[in-house]
Amino acid sequence: MTDLDDWRAAVESLRAEKDAYLADHPQSPLSPDERAAFDGLDYYDPDPDYRYVLELAEDDDPERITVETTTEASTEYLAVGRFRFELDGEERTLVAYRRPDGDANLWLPFRDTTSGDTTYGAGRYLDLDAEADREDGRWVVDFNEAYSPFCAYSDAYECPLVPPTNWLEARVEAGERYPY
Repeated sequence: MTDLDDWRAAVESLRAEKDAYLADHPQSPLSPDERAAFDGLDYYDPDPDYRYVLELAEDDDPERITVETTTEASTEYLAVGRFRFELDGEERTLVAYRRPDGDANLWLPFRDTTSGDTTYGAGRYLDLDAEADREDGRWVVDFNEAYSPFCAYSDAYECPLVPPTNWLEARVEAGERYPY
């Protein structure tokens, strides 16, 4: 990992970019009235204990799965592998997904025991860039970058629901909190 201060500044910068998007962008999920009153999202304090550098145990033959959405529709993903990590003294596993179009990036949705308490009830997401989110050949899984999908802010958005395989029986007190 880079210097702790640099890492913390990068996390804060990503958060400021999202807040600016929600406040000012014409495609923000917030209504004009909500944007006018918006003064930023609520986040857990950045915590390096929620940043992992992990091997992806890739599946030789990724399973194509159908993921239900918030609008009772569905979308397809490939379950390409698993990340294993320790949280609260126990080994946890999350399945990593890719779109079937050949994109090398990963989607890592998850629910945890903060869901519906201090975070969005349907869960949060991490998007892992195949180039930027790599360190020494492994993937950087930083829960400090966990975010609520746009459907958390507006019923006009359709969002994939977190598959039950990615429901964690632990608290992930990192990333975006809810409500804003």
